[in-house]
This record gives sequence, C-alpha cells and structure tokens, in this order.
Amino acid sequence: MSQISRRQFLQGGTLFAGTLALTACGGGANEDATSTQVADEAAAGEGATADEAVATTDYTTVEEGKLTCISNLFFPPFESMNESTGEPEGFDIDVSKSLAEHMGLEVNWLPSQDFDTLVPTIKNGGKADVAIAGMTITDKRKEEVDMSDPYVDSNQSIVIKSGTDETAETLDDAEKVIAVQSGTTGQEWAQENLPNATIKPLSTIIEAMSGVQTGLYNAVVCDLPVSKYQIKTSYTDLEIIEEIPTGEQYGIAVSKDNPGLLEAVNSALAAMESDGSMDAIEAEWFGSAL
Repeated sequence: MSQISRRQFLQGGTLFAGTLALTACGGGANEDATSTQVADEAAAGEGATADEAVATTDYTTVEEGKLTCISNLFFPPFESMNESTGEPEGFDIDVSKSLAEHMGLEVNWLPSQDFDTLVPTIKNGGKADVAIAGMTITDKRKEEVDMSDPYVDSNQSIVIKSGTDETAETLDDAEKVIAVQSGTTGQEWAQENLPNATIKPLSTIIEAMSGVQTGLYNAVVCDLPVSKYQIKTSYTDLEIIEEIPTGEQYGIAVSKDNPGLLEAVNSALAAMESDGSMDAIEAEWFGSAL
C-alpha cells in the first residue's frame, strides 16, 4: 500500500522545527515524577517566533529523571543483548538514548519481556514509560495505548532455508509449519494469507530463525529489516523468498493516561530528525540513512 515516508510525516505536520532542550523536574506521589518540557532558551529569547518556541508540557515518568523503556530484547538489529557486556544494544536502544537525551532524561531499560505483553504493560502503567520495540502502528494497538509519530518504515518477508524450493503457494499447506513471533503483525499476516498452514507463535524471532535453519519449521514470516539483517549476519543459509509490501511504520507506545509524555516524545523525535541524530543512528545500524 502507499504510505508517506517517516521524514515526510515528521516534516510535513505541525511538529516544531529546530533543536529542543528538554529538562525534567519535580517530584510526585507513589514514586511518579512530574517532568516539564521547555524550549531552548535561545528559541524563547528576544525575536523568537511562535513556531520556534515549544509550549510547556507536563508529563509523568515512573522514576524521576529517567525514561524507563521496555521491549523484547531479542529482535536484532533493533534490540538485542550484548553477550560481552550483558547490556541491551541495537537501533532502538540508540534511539531511546538519543530520545532521553533530547528530553533531558537518563534512559533506563528493564529486562526483556515477551512482545505480546508490551502493550498491556504500557496500558496498565506504573512499570515503564514507553515501549520501544520495532512496534508497528496499528489501529488495534492505538485502542489500547497512544503511539508516537512513526520513526521507521517496514514491510514483511517470508524466509526459508536455502535450497528447499518453497514458495508462498507451497507453504499454504496443512503439512507446513510457519514460525512467527507471537503478537506481531507478521503473525497476523501469516494467519490471514497462509490459512491452511500451521502457524507457530514463538517468544522471539531468534527461535523462529533457528527453527527454520534446523528444519523444525518450513518458514518464518517477520519484518523485512530484521530478516535482512539476520541473514546477513547470522543465518547465511537462509533466504528471503518474498518481500511483502505491507507499508508498516514503527512507533513508540505511550500510555493514554500520559498525553504530555506523548507530546514530549514526538517533539524529541522531530528534533532528532532536524539535528541529524536519527540519520546517524540509521547509518550506524543499517549502513546509511533510511
């Protein structure tokens, strides 16, 4: 389907231009911290126009001075665990660090959890401020949580073991097992478009890829940026047999009870686009700006 690009979306709306300085302050009951988003003093100084200034917005964070993030940390290159340091790394991890810096906060990552628990966790509140997880913006998710402006474009893909001669048509068979990550749009696509196959939801995309590699599953349906990265770096004996133009866009999940935080996140994303921070992160993980 045809959709505007992430840059067109961010630059063509009513987002504020220029770099932003965002600082946190205040306290609050029940360990919540009230933070205030303020414009750069230069933009607020003499001669500043209305478009150059950012309105003050109140929002809460789970822990004072920190942006607490959750994800499934087994979705490289967007998020994974560094075996040497035991710390999370990846495209989304670097996005979260830049996001927090632009908001005047420190980033705080919680332990990995299953992807299909992320939206309920943000909806229920009290544990994390945002979910940054290669998460596609969908109407279903937006019923439960707010989603930020998009920051990555994505499609789906079908991956098989090289040399097995599978096609989308041969995979749509009761004897074929298609691995997916539970709760993802890849699972939804497989269930809708391969109705005769057995769909096997798994906790991580690594399990799915490894299962196809060993012959346990016939194929995996997953996000195209992930499958390309995995095949290039780890699963060289797998191949993509179909790139599916689903026209998806990733967003950051925020509680509907915290609209000020959503506004602050969107303003920070716009600033990252404006000052080149997002381009630098894209180049680091994908070789060039997307």
